Amino acid sequence: MKLIRSLNARWLAAALTLLLAGCATRKIDWAARVGQYTFDQAIVDFGPPDKQAKLTDGTLVADWLTRRGYHEIYQPAPLYPYHRHYYGPYSSFGGGYVDSYSPDFFLRLTFDPEGRLKTWKNFAR
Repeated sequence: MKLIRSLNARWLAAALTLLLAGCATRKIDWAARVGQYTFDQAIVDFGPPDKQAKLTDGTLVADWLTRRGYHEIYQPAPLYPYHRHYYGPYSSFGGGYVDSYSPDFFLRLTFDPEGRLKTWKNFAR
């Protein structure tokens, strides 16, 4: 019985380690890439940008969509479905709709005239 508990604890620890390691590798340290990361590398990593503009001084500003937002309207389930005569669709406690919204999230990378990363920021629109 102790052996089974020990094995279960080891499997749980291993699974947690893998899960946390997977989450840690997704975070990019953009500050460390300033001055070294190029526009060509960004295209290889993320594909063509959704928007880009070249300024008169040669600076290139590019935006990538990182997460699509949503707009959803739904009717929530009643809290007490067996008492519909108290909480029916026409009462103040039931019915109605919920309007939920999340914006689009973008990554903006700004490159100097030589094509090296100058600044970066995440923003929502």
